[in-house]
Amino acid sequence: MKLIEERRDTPRPRILVLSFSPISRDPRVLRQIRLFREFADVVSCGYGETPEGVIEHIEVPASFKSWRVSYKKVASLLAARLHSRLYFHSQRVRFVRDHIAPGSIDVVVANDAIAVPLALALRPRKGVHADLHEYAPKQGEDDRRWRLLVGPLMDWACRNYVTKADSVSTVSKGIAEEYASAYGIPEPSVVPNASAYVDGIKPTPVESPLRLVHTGAAGRVRRIEVMIDAVRLANEMHPGTATLDLVLVPGEQRYIDELTSKAATVPDGAIRMRTAVPFNQIVPMLQEYDVGFYLCPPSNFNMEHALPNKLFEFIQARLAIVIGPSPEMARVTNEYKLGKVADAFDAESAARVLVDLTAEEVAVMKKNADAAAFDLSAEKVTGPWIDAVKTLAAID
Repeated sequence: MKLIEERRDTPRPRILVLSFSPISRDPRVLRQIRLFREFADVVSCGYGETPEGVIEHIEVPASFKSWRVSYKKVASLLAARLHSRLYFHSQRVRFVRDHIAPGSIDVVVANDAIAVPLALALRPRKGVHADLHEYAPKQGEDDRRWRLLVGPLMDWACRNYVTKADSVSTVSKGIAEEYASAYGIPEPSVVPNASAYVDGIKPTPVESPLRLVHTGAAGRVRRIEVMIDAVRLANEMHPGTATLDLVLVPGEQRYIDELTSKAATVPDGAIRMRTAVPFNQIVPMLQEYDVGFYLCPPSNFNMEHALPNKLFEFIQARLAIVIGPSPEMARVTNEYKLGKVADAFDAESAARVLVDLTAEEVAVMKKNADAAAFDLSAEKVTGPWIDAVKTLAAID
């Protein structure tokens, strides 16, 4: 017995938001649900509890996160390039197909390339929109095993299925261009990971030393220690230049311990480790600072073209921004005059920017962030999703 079958008792289209992620903790997927429920009945399918705003939720068992019970069997199928067999015989895909009747949905919004083959197999009446959160074929390219085994699976999904989606979106222009070039997909629309607009706040006065903040995951590939070194160098070059608070989401604990030890060696307590706050408290917490700081080393293709939520959270908090020369972030920063872009991703280049930054400049940048906050909010930039899904669902 299917849990979801075709229904004709409502004039509203039925949209399935499909994601192999814990949806209730996935800001991008939650944003889709909030948008689409305004004009459609939304069904969600993924891991974890029921997200707010859906009429039904298909919860994929957490035990089905692995492709198969046997790691060796998965590796052998990947090595033999038996991608279709691996994918469609997996527990999670079979579970979803057992719980959603083919043709029972009007539109499927498939999150990430790996969800698209399943979305098409569900045969939605009016089409599939693929939202690609990263450039999937290079998602783990800095890991040799991933590159040899998982990369070809992602290429299989893109080449054979994403190319058949009715419309496609992704997170940045550079990634959209790569999908178009590599797979002949008409260039996907771009929907950045922008934060919701926060109304009724104004930039806070600039303090001395400048109060810098960095938020995000504690992953070694992010080289957070370089930002610590940059602040230390800046204060050596010009005492009292800046402080830096690191607000890190729990990740690799050994790396966090290393960063904590390194921060403790910086004189005058200039570097502090702060406990992460809940998602809805990030922007209020950021308002305590002057500058959002992020050096994002281009260790892989996706990091090179990153346009992360933290950038947009800095903007909603009305902060100035100091970043490395990441092309997507630099484009936004320069276009809206939000901050400074260092010449390179090393500590010396960032330290020079910090030393040269005046309180007057930071005040102007914070004012510019206030002026740009709505234009760079989720409410403003998610139009391509609405347009694509309404077009497929034939909604005026």
